[in-house]
Amino acid sequence: MQTNKLHLVLLLFCVILSGTFTQAQEIGNTPSDSIPAVENKVEILPGDLPQIPSEIVNDTIQKDSIQKENELLTDIVDYFGEDYVFMNRKESKIYMYNKAYIKYEDMQIDAGIIIFDYNKKEVYAKGIVDSTGAYTQLPVFIQGTNQVEPDSIRFNYDTQKALIYNSRTEQGEFKVKAEVSKRENDSVVFLNNVKFTTAKDIDNPEYYFYARKVKFVPKKKIVTGLTNMYIADVPTPLGLPFGFFPLEEDRASGFIIPTIGENNNRGFFFQNGGYYFAVNDYIDLLTLGDYYTNGSYGMRIESNYALRYRFRGNVNFRYEKLLNSERGFPDFSEASVYNIRWTHSQDAKANPSSRFSASVNLGSSRYYQQSINQVNTANFLNNTLSSSVSYSKTFEGEPQVNLNIAATHSQNTNTQEINLTLPNITASMSRVFPFAPKTGIKKGIIQNLNFQYDVTAENRMNTTDSLFFKKEMFDNALLGARHSIPLSTNFKIFKYLSASAGTSYQETWVMKTTRKSFDPELNEIVNDTINSFDSYRTYNFNTSLGTTIYGMFNLGENKKIQALRHVMRPSVGYSINPGFNQYYEELRYNPTIAGGMTEEEVLIYSRFENSMYGAPNQNYSSSIGIGLSNTLEAKVKSKDSTSTEPKRISLLNNLNFNTAYSISADSLKWEPLRFSGSIPVVEKLDINFSGILDPYALDNNDNKINTFNIDNGGSLFRLTSANVSMNYSFSSKDFEKKEEDAKNSETFRSGGRPDDLFGDSNDISNPTYIGNREDAEERDVNIGRYNYAIPWDIRLAYTISYDNTRRQNEISSHSLMFSGNVDLSPRWSVGASSGYDFKDKGFTFTQFRFQRDLESWQMSFNWVPFSARSSWYFFIGIKSSVLSDIKYDKRREPDRQL
Repeated sequence: MQTNKLHLVLLLFCVILSGTFTQAQEIGNTPSDSIPAVENKVEILPGDLPQIPSEIVNDTIQKDSIQKENELLTDIVDYFGEDYVFMNRKESKIYMYNKAYIKYEDMQIDAGIIIFDYNKKEVYAKGIVDSTGAYTQLPVFIQGTNQVEPDSIRFNYDTQKALIYNSRTEQGEFKVKAEVSKRENDSVVFLNNVKFTTAKDIDNPEYYFYARKVKFVPKKKIVTGLTNMYIADVPTPLGLPFGFFPLEEDRASGFIIPTIGENNNRGFFFQNGGYYFAVNDYIDLLTLGDYYTNGSYGMRIESNYALRYRFRGNVNFRYEKLLNSERGFPDFSEASVYNIRWTHSQDAKANPSSRFSASVNLGSSRYYQQSINQVNTANFLNNTLSSSVSYSKTFEGEPQVNLNIAATHSQNTNTQEINLTLPNITASMSRVFPFAPKTGIKKGIIQNLNFQYDVTAENRMNTTDSLFFKKEMFDNALLGARHSIPLSTNFKIFKYLSASAGTSYQETWVMKTTRKSFDPELNEIVNDTINSFDSYRTYNFNTSLGTTIYGMFNLGENKKIQALRHVMRPSVGYSINPGFNQYYEELRYNPTIAGGMTEEEVLIYSRFENSMYGAPNQNYSSSIGIGLSNTLEAKVKSKDSTSTEPKRISLLNNLNFNTAYSISADSLKWEPLRFSGSIPVVEKLDINFSGILDPYALDNNDNKINTFNIDNGGSLFRLTSANVSMNYSFSSKDFEKKEEDAKNSETFRSGGRPDDLFGDSNDISNPTYIGNREDAEERDVNIGRYNYAIPWDIRLAYTISYDNTRRQNEISSHSLMFSGNVDLSPRWSVGASSGYDFKDKGFTFTQFRFQRDLESWQMSFNWVPFSARSSWYFFIGIKSSVLSDIKYDKRREPDRQL
């Protein structure tokens, strides 16, 4: 408890006596059993002290040699008692009764009764007993952000010492309760028979630490003697002869206790032990290490940094040296894996015209499969790693110029192939309308004529894990740039037709080209790489025409379906791409064939074919593209009798058809007809479908021929491929009557599987994680009440694919994924993620989750019952980060050799 200014508060009572002596005298002569109504709230301003009598007007001393003392009070003093403020001169005491308080500067004391004894220089505050016999209005002392709630308090403002009975206070995440507290000075308090815990209710905690003697330094530390841990008021054998608990409000450096366990392949281990460095307010550093008795080890370095209103980020590096079994054994193996992560985000207000961001995840392709220090399901099932570090700058003006400099990385963990662009520079100029009017809207072909300028320069590298950042990676790098100037316009034809036309000019620069020659000794074609500047130029032309057609079918206002609305958006386009034969060469050579005979052959190639952007088109192409988009909606009579407007629902979303006709092709002029669409079934459930229809037939070898399928005795089209998928999520909230609750229920989120359909991820290095439940606060409210409506949620994802490109006529994939959670009670939650592959007749990755909220504690059990990732993990520990080392966890890791 901090009371470094409390003695000043108590001295104000002396001023009260002198400043309100007349009132005190009247009250003091009143019997205690008949207290008259008096003014019960007083404010004393600084300087309200007895004044010098006005009759004394002359002073022979021109200058007072005695230095004037500072005023006793430096701020307004406010005190109050709802029933009365009674000043007893005979006992030299002041009484404030019922909802009493006293305020001075940043301090305040609230209590049922406050008594000031100015003879003993003491103040006493305690609660009062109400009509039911309950002890209420316990004292509350507040100074700044600190608050103490004892049963009673006794303070001597002369010695600045205090005795506090059954005090309750919070220091950081700790709640402390002591039978007797003795305050020695402003910074040290001694306590007797102390309970301290992180539980919410200090008077009835589910667990606590009990110490007989404690030295308490507010905001700094708690030093204890013999300390025992109690669970539900039952002592446990867990104890310490002494204890030290830091109370730093800011980050503090310190050791991190490792997890101790055993692994069948690597022996006993110490995992995630290390040291945390609180460098300063802007950056920290975490160093962790692992060691296994068979010689395996790992290290992890992580740093968080932030500058308010500017940026924040995180850097994480992990390295592991993995030894399986023991040296000399036939199953012994050795491997090294690493992973680097870096995230950086800039505050949007830091610099509106420039932005720097980073999202890096690179390392060994087998890191997530082989790592001994994490079991992250989401990363394990992900087949790609990607990174991007970029800086963008906008140059305001007319026209506006945008510059972007980036480094990108893409890695396939199955093939161990890595693609890098280091760097990638892109600059673009905004559209320029040279013939647009200075005022008004643009009309016609000329006024809508516009052009842009874009340039992209790249240094692209393709490598593998074994050659990453080695000389070979840089030797095979491709460097080039491409300049683009698109010119386009748009206009109306006959008011209802929208037309557009455009052309594009491109110039490509490369730093590597290929020359081919024939080596008669090797009897093969040799490719020679030429490291020199070269370039080529291309251009094309395109135009399109489209419109929108609306169809309305009124069925009658008395019908359930009052009207149907069909919207069609047909479009037709034409494109032409010239052939650039000037960039192609002929190579004539005479290879040796069987029997020693030679025959001249001709190879046509381009020196740009192995360059960054490939070779330009050799053949002239001209084609017409055709597209049709459909939307079907219905107006349905509303079930709400008070509604004046019908409800609009969608029956068919974006049913699209696309094909093209090649004018320049000698055969197979029609491209396959592609279609896609979505059918809304119920809220949050759409059936998405797509497919390809080919008009041409196949020969006996299943090769496409220049004959329409209908002319070959078949149907108009051949369905060569199709896909149907459905995503649906629903929960117990969807069945509630309140529409608002239904709108707020959880929905399916696609992309990257953040919906735990592939299981809930759990990182061993962060064992306190047991999931993120949005309704945790709601469950806390329901504690102690029988909840007959058990909350639950389910997410489903169904997909089926059909393949008939070469008469396979087979289902290429067919699966159902599902995930769900059930809150069996306000603090019990179980969940599962799994799926079934109907094609391969087996279950997909399956995980079961059991979670128990133990108020101040948490318990979880995750289980993967089968597959190569078969494992389980059990954890129980205290939620608070201050006592996060008080835990028990046990795991069985997956067998990395499967």
